[in-house]
Amino acid sequence: MAERERSIHEMLKDTPSMNDSCGAVHTGTEGTIGIGSGIGIGMGMGIGMSGSASSHSIGTGIPLSTSSSLPLRNHSAPTTPMSPTSPQTSNGFLTSTDGSSSLIRTSASKIDSIKNWSISTYKCTRQIMLEKLGKSQRTVDSELEAQIEQLRETQRKYLSILRLTRAFSSHFQHVVVSQQALADAFADLAQKNPELQKEFICNSETQRNLTKNGELLLNALNFFISSVNTLCNKTIDDTLLTIRQYETARIEFDAYRMDLENTKPELTDAAASLEETQRSYAHHKDLYEKLRGDVAVKMQFLDENRIKVMHKQLILLHNAIAAYFSGNAMALESTLKQFNIKLKSPNNVTGSWLEQ
Repeated sequence: MAERERSIHEMLKDTPSMNDSCGAVHTGTEGTIGIGSGIGIGMGMGIGMSGSASSHSIGTGIPLSTSSSLPLRNHSAPTTPMSPTSPQTSNGFLTSTDGSSSLIRTSASKIDSIKNWSISTYKCTRQIMLEKLGKSQRTVDSELEAQIEQLRETQRKYLSILRLTRAFSSHFQHVVVSQQALADAFADLAQKNPELQKEFICNSETQRNLTKNGELLLNALNFFISSVNTLCNKTIDDTLLTIRQYETARIEFDAYRMDLENTKPELTDAAASLEETQRSYAHHKDLYEKLRGDVAVKMQFLDENRIKVMHKQLILLHNAIAAYFSGNAMALESTLKQFNIKLKSPNNVTGSWLEQ
């Protein structure tokens, strides 16, 4: 044991003196070797008589002193540096005047838009309910509303024609396919039955001619369907969209008109409120009159376009069907060429029908 204490004392002699190490900064975890200020050397782990770990001091009997070494910083979770462009904060609140002002302006604009939408929706709903109950008068343009109702009825009838034409084209497509299969069957039997070869070939040629003419008629039907579909679902729908906007503007105009009529006697002293109500009424009146003019112009152009398109399509449909069922193949081909309809080969009929 004495040899062990001497060996430890010899190790301690190799340590630097207090004068050499007073300015040094020792790193390491807290509770390891540290240098006391004039008291002695303390260690986190002392050596007892039995060689086990204890809290006794070494040699001198002086208790362990508190370590004066600086603790290491925990580098496992580095702090995030502040961005030079980020706004300064104070107690968790933004202090940047630019950021706060822009945020306030954005919030205010959103609140104003929601407020205006809520007021307008409420007034329009109230106006609709009062009109249904007969307690409010609505602005009526008898001539324009009659034209609008006639346009909607025309669209319904055209859509019915479109549905029936599609059904006819679908059924006729099955007829053409059956005729093609029948022609192939007759041609096959003509090769296997020499005694009836002439009759089978004659029927096969007849079915092939019918198939060819049927394909031409299908091209004419598909062209008719495409044109009427564009007229009903695009051209007329575009005008009806403007009509719906006009009807909404009419409801808003009547709602603000009634609001002005009801509040005008009560707001005699409140000039500012009366001026705001009059300004809203004038704005919706201008919008209503503008949309009414747009509807009248669009309906005029639509009527001219509708007559032109349907005139062409009805002539095409009549000439193509009459030529097919009369067996006039030349007239059928000339009809398709007259309307610039591309003639498709018999092998591509099925593919084009699936695309259609």
